[in-house]
Amino acid sequence: MTLRIGAEEEFHVLDVESGRLVPRARAVLDRLHMPGFTTEFQQSVVESNSAVHDTLDALLADLAWSRRLLDATASSLGLVVVAAGTVPLARPSPRNVSGGRRYRHMADEYRRVADEQLICSAQVHVDVPDRDTGVRAMCLVSPWLPPLLALSASSPFWLGTDTGYASWRTMLWQRWPTAGPAGCYSGSAAYDAALEELIRSGVISDEGMVYYDVRPSAHQRTLEMRICDACPRVETVVLVAGLFRALVQDAVERLAHRDGPACAGRHEWLRAATWRAARSGLEGPLVDPVTRRPEPARVVLLGMLARLRPALEASGDWGTVHELLERALADGSAAHRLRQVAGKEGLRAVVRTLAAETRGATGSRAVTPTGPARAPRPSPVVGGTGS
Repeated sequence: MTLRIGAEEEFHVLDVESGRLVPRARAVLDRLHMPGFTTEFQQSVVESNSAVHDTLDALLADLAWSRRLLDATASSLGLVVVAAGTVPLARPSPRNVSGGRRYRHMADEYRRVADEQLICSAQVHVDVPDRDTGVRAMCLVSPWLPPLLALSASSPFWLGTDTGYASWRTMLWQRWPTAGPAGCYSGSAAYDAALEELIRSGVISDEGMVYYDVRPSAHQRTLEMRICDACPRVETVVLVAGLFRALVQDAVERLAHRDGPACAGRHEWLRAATWRAARSGLEGPLVDPVTRRPEPARVVLLGMLARLRPALEASGDWGTVHELLERALADGSAAHRLRQVAGKEGLRAVVRTLAAETRGATGSRAVTPTGPARAPRPSPVVGGTGS
């Protein structure tokens, strides 16, 4: 059975003239008047939630439609929306947190960490048979998430400087007390007990603040992947979604045919593997999940593709994912492309490139999805940082 899929995308709101991040997400949403779009923790971020889909083609059409709608709405206000882990020109401020008691508490409790939460991610939800299976599947899926981060890496710049990282968003994100690898659990009861213990500790206030790289949704029967940067090119989101669905499909099938724990329970190395992916993107080594030794990103990702081929073929995704992965490896990470632009034309040109790629203007590879646009309907996912 093909597992259904959905995605959340977060977008920075920028002033079209200066290219700077501005706290005007509410103005965009007030003019949009459409379901499937919402605010986030910072007033400079708009979130788009896709519908549930069976195919990657349908997901692509949905995400591209949402981006076009957001772009048109923002431009009517002298604004532009861009999908990237961070944007080059921004200024942290404690005054720019979205309204509501929960967000205000987070701003007061976490101070500078919350002030600098000027980041955007792409999140993917995949159906699982039940919560218990989803929790156990996390052990099998987690080792393969750092390569997905490398594919999405789009945040080399922070507050006007080059950080040296492909995903500086990851470094900012991991400062939250519950961000990072999920760990291993025997089932949903053990996982839920661990969450209750975290809340009782007073370090976090609710289940929505568990920011693991992968987690079972609190509202849907899905497994949610949260490790990736927001991606300028919508095709990258679709590539990551196809690979993550295959990982979940493979894990569910493995669990259905075996007893006992899903893995040996040792995931300490994963934080180091995540750091490596954030530092290198596609342009340096990654930690191979099988050997746990450094290998070129291309070797790791093509090995992942080969391993997942049965699951990709079963869902009808093999051809699309194979083509998109080869294209991604040939073009390099968004971080690499943006650095090239910055070196030639400066940071304002980086903003223009991000805006063009977000709306689908990528030259000969511009997005031209087929099929009907998404009809307004309930979303499978709710909220990013605050969910």
